[in-house]
Amino acid sequence: MPKLLQHFSVLMCLLLWAQSSYASANNNPKLHKLLDDIWQYELTQYPSLARSEGKDASELPQQFSSISQSALKARHEKFESFMTQLDQINTSALNDEDSISLFMQKYRLNDYLSEYTYQAYMVPITSEYGFHSSIGTQLSGTTLKSKQDVQAYKQALSELPALFAQYTTYMREAIAKNYTQPKVVLQGYEATISAFVNNKIEEHPFYLPVIKANNDVLSKNEKETLYTLVEGANKAFSDFYAFFTSEYRPNAKDDIAAKNWPNGEALYNNRIKHYTTTNMSAKEIHELGLQEVARIRAQMQTIVDELEFDGDINAFIEFLRTDERFYAKTPKDLIMYASYVAKQMDAKLPKLFYTLPRTPYGVDPVPDSIAPKYTTGRYISSNSSDEPGYYWVNTYALDKRPLYAIPALTLHEAVPGHHLQISLAAEMQNLPKVRRNTYISAFGEGWGLYSEYLGLEVGIYDDPYDDFGRLSYEMWRACRLVVDTGMHMFDWSRDKALAYMMENTALSEHNVRTEIDRYISWPAQALSYKIGEIKIKALRKQAETALGDKFDLRAFHDAVLENGSIPLFVLEQRIETFIENSLIE
Repeated sequence: MPKLLQHFSVLMCLLLWAQSSYASANNNPKLHKLLDDIWQYELTQYPSLARSEGKDASELPQQFSSISQSALKARHEKFESFMTQLDQINTSALNDEDSISLFMQKYRLNDYLSEYTYQAYMVPITSEYGFHSSIGTQLSGTTLKSKQDVQAYKQALSELPALFAQYTTYMREAIAKNYTQPKVVLQGYEATISAFVNNKIEEHPFYLPVIKANNDVLSKNEKETLYTLVEGANKAFSDFYAFFTSEYRPNAKDDIAAKNWPNGEALYNNRIKHYTTTNMSAKEIHELGLQEVARIRAQMQTIVDELEFDGDINAFIEFLRTDERFYAKTPKDLIMYASYVAKQMDAKLPKLFYTLPRTPYGVDPVPDSIAPKYTTGRYISSNSSDEPGYYWVNTYALDKRPLYAIPALTLHEAVPGHHLQISLAAEMQNLPKVRRNTYISAFGEGWGLYSEYLGLEVGIYDDPYDDFGRLSYEMWRACRLVVDTGMHMFDWSRDKALAYMMENTALSEHNVRTEIDRYISWPAQALSYKIGEIKIKALRKQAETALGDKFDLRAFHDAVLENGSIPLFVLEQRIETFIENSLIE
């Protein structure tokens, strides 16, 4: 069959599958009514979710989720009720799509239930982020274009003092229970709070939207009201700063292991299951990590030999960390290079996919308020239909942001990684909302790491240094399996984890410290990347072997992504179906 006709045939098969899937997706009205009921309830409980779904902020009864004990308890009981109803669904009557939807809804609810069971609200910060920085970023980025915007903004500012007081109460209770973030990961963290403290209210980040607003939107009285409300918000941040520096951090726990939190071992195992969607134990994951580190190190040695470098891998890594040629001179230079790589990859996408998202993306620096403690880069999803997604690049401490790491980082966070995968899922109109809006880390982060590998196949890594950077990033994720489980379950010290990462990756020392603190403060999340990538690569190998000349890489990638974010065992089932269907075409 000529290649053009072969591609047309594949496209028609995908289209027919999508149409039949859409027609059969609603074969169980009871399930879909329940899915919609749960979604509508979530919209009433999580204002940020409602806004992302296009709900006008001025129409919301509140701008932030209530976190009082009574509200948390009522929400938990409602989610338990929904789970009971889901358990009563006759699964034998469900088609494949509805089976996935049912599982995804249970997965989402289980996470909500676990957060309450393990009292996650008592630890509302990690080493790089927290409720306060999320609120600060949201409010400082507000644009007041209408009277409705002004009303919603006033409401949001007025809610802050009580919200901060409630979080402070929980964090104070957590101190008594030794349920805090470790002291060692909180050094310098107060900068994420002080960024939103300014006694000159006219210069406060929350007053800037008022200054920028047109006079026809804001009356003099409204400006005065907003000035007073910003004063109150400023005091909320100032009080939280005082609490953090004088009470929380000094009394934070000294050890780093999650197993030493109240019910900590059960919590960590719960998070393993949540983030990997497998039944792997911490020990199995630790051993897998050691095997992957050894395999990747051998590949890194091949590049060192190719370059005829006078020294071993560790000497080569030190050379990469210290030679000025590998670092940008200005933040703009780093952003421009990341943008260039992103555009280069954009041009390669038709070689890898039949289906691409409509939503565009931009490249921006990580906000200054969080950059010092933030990871090297991240994807930020679009919050509305008229907004793009963003690939954030950390431009803080340029001498710690090597250029040879940018290609792999860009492919992971932008395309063909997170932006492509998340945007495609969000645009799948035939899927229930829970399917389009639930992110499974093992799938999404596994896809992101697999995306780094795809750059090798389309020529993005155009010199050995960039390819070593890619291997270093893969090694970084393999090391996570070792150090995350090591620190939280097997008595590894922070220093031992730091030394292990410095020994085996080309990350700068600043990046390694930032990453280790992230793993300490966000238990088990780091396990999802390598486990997901290994599964996707294994499924591709399975398809290539079974299909031979019939294997179509673009069709395979579409098959991986066409169901949105799904557990790894469900992905395995869907690829087996893809192989069966491809064999009979």
